[in-house]
Amino acid sequence: MSAPGFWDDQEKAQEVGRKRSRVEKRIQAAETLDSKSGDLDVLLEFEKEGEDVGKEIETLVTDLETQIHQIELTMKLSGPHDDRDAIVSIHPGAGGTESQDWAEMLMRMYLRYCERRGWATEMVDYQAGEEAGIKSSTFMVRGDYAYGYLKSEHGVHRLVRISPFDAAKRRHTSFASVYIYPDIEEDIEIEINDKDLRVDTYRSSGAGGQHVNVTDSAIRITHLPSGIVVTCQNERSQHKNRDTAMRLLKARLYQQELEKRKEEQQKIEGEKKEISFGSQIRSYTLQPYQLIKDLRTGYEIGDPSRVLDGDLDELIEAYLAQGARRSAD
Repeated sequence: MSAPGFWDDQEKAQEVGRKRSRVEKRIQAAETLDSKSGDLDVLLEFEKEGEDVGKEIETLVTDLETQIHQIELTMKLSGPHDDRDAIVSIHPGAGGTESQDWAEMLMRMYLRYCERRGWATEMVDYQAGEEAGIKSSTFMVRGDYAYGYLKSEHGVHRLVRISPFDAAKRRHTSFASVYIYPDIEEDIEIEINDKDLRVDTYRSSGAGGQHVNVTDSAIRITHLPSGIVVTCQNERSQHKNRDTAMRLLKARLYQQELEKRKEEQQKIEGEKKEISFGSQIRSYTLQPYQLIKDLRTGYEIGDPSRVLDGDLDELIEAYLAQGARRSAD
């Protein structure tokens, strides 16, 4: 990092800085674990000599167990891009206002989860619903292993509740799709031909202040061969919005290629996929009873409000543990 010209390429320099930070944290965790282990040995010797150090030993053991659990969890994040930042995109299913409100609830849940973990988020695209909720939202998540943790959320999420928009107070079922992509490195080759792109500019809408809305700075890019559409409207500069939109497109094309390879591998292995609401991964039931069930792991939580407020650790850890077991098998 002190080499001449290192900071000439800002993006590359920042990436190296992030990698260095991750390595430093791992070293620090190992040193702390070693230090606490030594302290425990000393306390155990004191206990043998008749000293009353039971509470200190209990506290230290609890600290060690917590730290070891975090290290074990990090070791489960062994995918090729698990240490990358993440791109989160949320879209409501059919059902108008009901599904749009559910999509906004999910957006809030993930933003709160990121806040709990100390990750930075940046809204890239936000389309408000006509009455309530959102038509779509896309935001970047920057933090250690953000993609590794959030990749478990990729899929269709189902909500069952008494609709606040139904005067008859009937129970409704809503769906929303969550897409998680790694913010991939610039040196990964994704070929995008200009002739395959349709680029549209338009005036930004939604949050962002009066200055965002006075020029046609928002960008919509359509990749004609795949049909993928990406939008960005968070910057006043059309050039910056285009750069961000191209990063989103690159990430989605890369994820599409990974999923294609995975499907081909599943065909070879003869794996049967459950056909139920497409790629539904989780069900959130608020009425007539309260239960969240992950359909992949079978993990259940009887307190939906806690999860919807961003406490996703148990669900994500269950998914990562299942993935680790499958890898071991």
